[in-house]
Amino acid sequence: MSTYAAAKIVAAREIRVKLRDKTFIFSTVFFLIFAIGITVLPVLFSGGPSSVAVADQATAARLQQADLEVRVVADDAAAEKLLRDGDVDAAVISGPEVLAMDDTPGSVVDALSTAPPVRLLDPAAVDPFLAYIVPFALAFVFFFTSFLFGLQIAQSVTEEKQTRIVEILVASVPTRALLAGKVAALGLLAFVQVALIAIVTLIGARLAGLDRGVLHLLEPAIGWFVAFFLIGFVMLAALWAGVGALASRPEDLNGVSQPVQMAVMLPFFAVIFLGENELAMRILSYIPFSAPIAMPTRIFNGDAAGWEPFLALLIMAVTAVVLLAVGSRVYEGSLLRTNGKTSWATAWRSSTTS
Repeated sequence: MSTYAAAKIVAAREIRVKLRDKTFIFSTVFFLIFAIGITVLPVLFSGGPSSVAVADQATAARLQQADLEVRVVADDAAAEKLLRDGDVDAAVISGPEVLAMDDTPGSVVDALSTAPPVRLLDPAAVDPFLAYIVPFALAFVFFFTSFLFGLQIAQSVTEEKQTRIVEILVASVPTRALLAGKVAALGLLAFVQVALIAIVTLIGARLAGLDRGVLHLLEPAIGWFVAFFLIGFVMLAALWAGVGALASRPEDLNGVSQPVQMAVMLPFFAVIFLGENELAMRILSYIPFSAPIAMPTRIFNGDAAGWEPFLALLIMAVTAVVLLAVGSRVYEGSLLRTNGKTSWATAWRSSTTS
């Protein structure tokens, strides 16, 4: 049997097992609910403009009938000033024309008898709530998905090693085929899960009525996130399999997997706490372990040039090839060692090149 054919058999087996796993099903449902939540919450929190400045008395009466808080001012200039100062959420000036800062005030437009033009005074600005929730959501999904799937790869390897099933498997299929099958299966399932989350998020954003300007920022950010996630997961998957092989029993897994856990956790906290630091985010967007979170965040904020995601993705791809080789060597060098924990150095020296 060829290595490719053996890897396909291993991958098919892993997929069948995971599709019956309650943890996988629960996590998928949870993330889909989470995706719906982050598209609905901005709309709920915004709730439409609650206060409007207007100079025309007739227009003011019409807006009051729509249960909006109306501030009648002397002229259009005064209405615009209140808007720029942040004292009101929208302004209606002669024309009529609706003014807002960064988002179309749907409730004001709907309250007027005609469909007036809308002029945004600061169209490039991102709503503060969205500026926080989108990076957090990207970091949350990448952290928990890559951590959970990666930990499951490690646990699967450790359990097979503890029960000696791995000795039967290795006698039937090449070690590299066993590793490739596990990585391919879990990578595919993780990618499908994240892609489904992305689709639900974008559909939910449209159905929730998010502003087109926001969608214009959100769509490319999510698209790039899916691409970065795929490369990032592959980059870490072989390392997770390697640390699973280093442990001889589940109790040892937490200790030997600390380096990989840190590689997943530190980028999550770095992006959360340094999200407003432009220089730090630029640096993080080129570090392979943090790029899956930092670069899509910069794309959403409009801070990344068009060529930057391609360069960051290339750096990640090269790093993934290197770490796949490292993880594969550690995996091969420790898989059949069942007399206690195996050190990284011992696994590296013991690995064969076959």
